[in-house]
Amino acid sequence: MSQKIEGGPPPTAVRSTGPSSGQVARAGAERARPVEASPPADSLRLTGEAAGLQALQRDLATGPAVDQGRVDAVREALQNGSYRIDPEAIASRMLDLDRQLDG
Repeated sequence: MSQKIEGGPPPTAVRSTGPSSGQVARAGAERARPVEASPPADSLRLTGEAAGLQALQRDLATGPAVDQGRVDAVREALQNGSYRIDPEAIASRMLDLDRQLDG
């Protein structure tokens, strides 16, 4: 079984980006006027919250990662036996965190 295909391929559209007055620009020919850049289309504006987060990030990046004074105070309290653990406060904070994660 065979089919005869008649005709040629469909015509293709040709789009010119050159001069429309029939003049053809030659390679290396000088242009009458300089090419102008198009104005920028994209822009970026930060919200107050985003700007605040950037400031916080800068502060955290420049500060120490560990509060050495607090570490020393806890270490000393552990060594001399004055450090007290409050299981109810720990449980309460764990429950608060669980509520925050669920919400």
